[in-house]
Amino acid sequence: TCDAFNIPLVTFVDVPGFLPGVGQEHDGIIRHGAKLLYAYCEATVPRIQIITRKAYGGAYVVMDSKSIGADLAYAWPSAELAVMGATGAVEILNRKEIAEADDKDAKKAELIDQYSEKWLNPYVAAERGYVDDVIDPTETRRLLIDGLQMLDSKKEELPPRKHGNVPL
Repeated sequence: TCDAFNIPLVTFVDVPGFLPGVGQEHDGIIRHGAKLLYAYCEATVPRIQIITRKAYGGAYVVMDSKSIGADLAYAWPSAELAVMGATGAVEILNRKEIAEADDKDAKKAELIDQYSEKWLNPYVAAERGYVDDVIDPTETRRLLIDGLQMLDSKKEELPPRKHGNVPL
């Protein structure tokens, strides 16, 4: 629809990830996520992403990340971009270290703080090119207007083909 009417896509992201579980799988979470991913990837209109808080795992990628072709991606200072949240990551990555600690809760809290500072930092994401810039939330409107004006003349051609392969 956005391509049919030349409507730009502006995506505000706060997604803790796809919830794992048999129920979600039976309800078609993979299929529905694939449809959203396909729609973003096929869109030729200007696409801008603003990450406001959590942006975890595959759900973050599907929400119009730079890796699937967003034209501009910004993050607020409160943004957290990672494969998963700090608690889950620390429990997996540091299971042995936590189990061997005298005070397990204190060790886990320390490791969560370290992980958060090192990996959930939007400035690290900007440094690595996952977002174009970390912006003050009060600048969002101005940057959206500037970005949409810059992308007004965007011309994107998809490869020639008879039709796409929509995930049903």
